[in-house]
Amino acid sequence: MSLWRYSNPAEFMRLTTPALPVLWALTGLLLGGGLAWGFFLTPDDYQQGATVKILFIHVPAALMAINAWLMMLVASLVWFIRRHHVSALAARAAAPVGATMTLIALATGAIWGQPMWGTWWAWDPRLTSFFVLFLFYLGYIALWEAVDEPDKAADLTAIVCLVGSVFALLSRYAVFFWSQGLHQGPSLSLDARENVSDVFWWPLVVCMAGFVLLFVSLVLVRTRTEIRLRRLRALEALEARG
Repeated sequence: MSLWRYSNPAEFMRLTTPALPVLWALTGLLLGGGLAWGFFLTPDDYQQGATVKILFIHVPAALMAINAWLMMLVASLVWFIRRHHVSALAARAAAPVGATMTLIALATGAIWGQPMWGTWWAWDPRLTSFFVLFLFYLGYIALWEAVDEPDKAADLTAIVCLVGSVFALLSRYAVFFWSQGLHQGPSLSLDARENVSDVFWWPLVVCMAGFVLLFVSLVLVRTRTEIRLRRLRALEALEARG
């Protein structure tokens, strides 16, 4: 069975209809449980106090901000290579979700950074690249709205996505490229010495899983909406010609 069969809009709608209730239930369970665990059942940090608990929102949001753009990159490449409309619509659907995640990461980072660094914002390499990534999200969304012809809009936004992927990668690895930045190292790492304490690690992993499922659920809902809107426009065009 070929995976490309799910690029058919009718098949995509058929598959996602029963999947969405399950995804929403798992999202509520993991996200609600992870946040409750992190905010109410973990102790304050000996250095950062209760402020450290912002990581249960900041880290998953930052993770999804970057990976949402990478998902858009994959979908854009599929559009370029296979010309499957569902992939283009999925990329379009993911953009507002990714932009929201980026904004949440920027806002929670400022709230977390102010007591730690003594400032709400610094032109740290990772912060700067993350801010530029947010601007790319806004530009991507605006370009979709500005171009009336759907296939042309998909082509142009795919190019923007390719260029913006540089900043998505910089946002992820800036702390390794520029060691003099203010931003701390990764909270989760293959090197156990760099990880947060286990008391924070486990609820953080649950929160991250919840954010992943939240992203998937929202993108599926928005993609289904985009498919319906495209069908509606096609019907309106037929009526206008008739």
